[in-house]
Amino acid sequence: MVDGDAIMAIVARDMIQRGTLRKETLVATVMSNVGLERAVAEVGGAVVRTGVGDRYVVEEMRRRGYNFGGEQSGHLVFLDHATTGDGVCAALNLLAVMKRSGLRVSQLASCFTPSPQVQRNVTVREKRPIETLALVRAAIDDVERALGSSGRVLVRFSGTENKARVLVEGPDDASIRAHADRIAEALSRELA
Repeated sequence: MVDGDAIMAIVARDMIQRGTLRKETLVATVMSNVGLERAVAEVGGAVVRTGVGDRYVVEEMRRRGYNFGGEQSGHLVFLDHATTGDGVCAALNLLAVMKRSGLRVSQLASCFTPSPQVQRNVTVREKRPIETLALVRAAIDDVERALGSSGRVLVRFSGTENKARVLVEGPDDASIRAHADRIAEALSRELA
């Protein structure tokens, strides 16, 4: 299984090496794995993050003059060819990299090593600002301190459901699961 982050890494690296990725920058959402940033940085590129949704990716691309971006889900946008995500365009671009390199997707995907990532969804009755939730803020602060520079925490409300979404990345599965569960429990106590 090769997810959208790996495909973005493959294509962005190829575009950087061929000089076609504008400003050597890929646009991704806050949900993309930090491994994407590492894969792009290895060839001199950068990743700019936006809110969740291809609409925000496209807005950032247009605002700053970038030409490639997408979401971890695999919804990729190639502004040189289309103004929205297009699966056929994404497939053709990936196939072109395969053709140029002579490598299989599994071989190309080795450039992307994801950090362990855990997501939790918590059903909530209301969506109060996260910064006003004392238990949640305390849990997030504790987890961020524990992770230091080796991980990250993202807590946001779904735009389509009555849910809070918790994402924790870090060095190992066991600790990030415990961290995500702690934040999810705090959300449940304050908003469920």
